[in-house]
Amino acid sequence: MIEAVTIHHVSISVTNLEKANEFYKDILCLEEIDRPDFGFKGAWYAIGDRQLHLIEYPSSSSLRHSSELDSKVGHFALRVKDYSACVEWLKKKSVPFYENPTSRSGFAQIFVADPDGNLIELNTEQ
Repeated sequence: MIEAVTIHHVSISVTNLEKANEFYKDILCLEEIDRPDFGFKGAWYAIGDRQLHLIEYPSSSSLRHSSELDSKVGHFALRVKDYSACVEWLKKKSVPFYENPTSRSGFAQIFVADPDGNLIELNTEQ
């Protein structure tokens, strides 16, 4: 029997680590942390006591087949402190987003995509 206790990290592929780093550090404001040298490019970020791992893989592609921001496509979610502040920040940075402040999920949601099209949900309690 497997008894999972938490998610340790989410790992996603990106085609250009430098462009991805700009997005995750400068737009999503994540803290980059040390990463061992695996012999290929990547970056790790701390998100509370969890992690996001990026792996540069030039021939990779996201799960999405459209540039439309659609909540039905595979994504991961980050819990954020302030919904309105996120909306204002994304507008200031000219980042396209889709918002659903009254989602049936019980979370106020904002969806953005990284430079490779990986979808990210930013959410707070409603």
